[in-house]
Amino acid sequence: MADKPESKLGRLARLGGLTSRVGSKYIGQRLRGAFKDQASDEAERRQLHIDSAKQVARQLGQLKGAAMKVGQSLAQAVDGLDLPEEVGSALRQLNDKAEPVPFETIRRSVERELEAPLEQLFAQVDETPLGTASLAQAHVARLHDGREVVFKVLHEGVEDSVATDLMALRSMMITGRVLNRDKEELRWIFDEIEARLHEELDYLQEAANLEELSRALQILPGVRVPTSVPSHSGERVLTMDRLPGVPLEEFLKTATPEARQAAGLNLTLAFFEMVYEARALHADPHEGNYLFEPDGKVGIVDFGCVKRYSEHWVADYARVGELAFSGQRAACVAILREMGALGSAASSDEGLLWDFVHALAKPFQSGRMTAGGPRDTVDQDLKAMAPRFVLHPKVRTPRQMVFMHRSLGGTYAMLKRLQARQDWGALAAGYHARAIARAEGRPVPARP
Repeated sequence: MADKPESKLGRLARLGGLTSRVGSKYIGQRLRGAFKDQASDEAERRQLHIDSAKQVARQLGQLKGAAMKVGQSLAQAVDGLDLPEEVGSALRQLNDKAEPVPFETIRRSVERELEAPLEQLFAQVDETPLGTASLAQAHVARLHDGREVVFKVLHEGVEDSVATDLMALRSMMITGRVLNRDKEELRWIFDEIEARLHEELDYLQEAANLEELSRALQILPGVRVPTSVPSHSGERVLTMDRLPGVPLEEFLKTATPEARQAAGLNLTLAFFEMVYEARALHADPHEGNYLFEPDGKVGIVDFGCVKRYSEHWVADYARVGELAFSGQRAACVAILREMGALGSAASSDEGLLWDFVHALAKPFQSGRMTAGGPRDTVDQDLKAMAPRFVLHPKVRTPRQMVFMHRSLGGTYAMLKRLQARQDWGALAAGYHARAIARAEGRPVPARP
């Protein structure tokens, strides 16, 4: 049974104490560093980042609620920063699972929000949760017209802890330099996390997201998005159609090779359509938000976290891709600098940025290639260069790319598990051409 939420004061005290402990360690390290050679000082500082990340992860795991969700979002966001593996591993220990809330609490919340008895709203409700996360709990139900639906309910009081947890964690990560990144970069990462988190607490906004992305992805017959049930939704309760399908782990046990390839293509097309056509991206891409049908159709759920982009930004992102695929370093880096990825003029920083882009571009330069196969070296290449990012904090993840790369990384992880095989460059090129032509006011080519 879930415990009663901790008070704001109690949470602030625990997070404030953690900030003080972490900050004191960094002060001590800087003082000791004055009496050490550079190599020893860098080794101690690296170990301190690792130890601090582990300490932060432990404390966030104990606090649950908004702190857990912020920590999880931070863990996914910093995957794009290519930190030392030990730091990433410590933060990735955080997950979005929580203890179930008693059903009577759920009943009370639903009836208060929708102003009707549960039996009047639903013909049948499964009192066993479909899932319980840090922000909400979901249940399967059946409407009186026979439709099977899922409704999710925000945890009581979760909104109250958001501002407190964000303030404390922002102070700890930026002032304490736990992640050893450029302060401006960390500020915009937290700004992005805060904006998306507040959206996840707004179920009216999520209902609008569902309708928008459901229309946008109708063009893909292999992709499903649920629609909301407005009569059974409010600010704290969201009811939507229940999609068919099973989680990826279960799908992989019985899927045919053909179904795996169909699923991989559907995931890829959904990503490209959201980025380059809708310019509204499902930015919470963990496996729990995807359902797979026996023939490879893919259902996408949980649209609380959606990142939107301007037409011209998406065109620049497409240009970066095309320049990277064709090996045009100078032009590619110039656009990335304008987008905020490079905060210095040092040739060593530019070299690291290009190495990073080149590593990401490899799958798009290789013709038909299997994600996660022998020719896919993206993970190894990025891990090999990760220590360099600690020494080059001016090579940054632009604010607009934080959730883009979070979503791309989550999609890529699923493609590897599916062993999806495609000509990734050809698929991307068609969408890039459309995005660039649209921004330049030229006739838009047909979809790939």
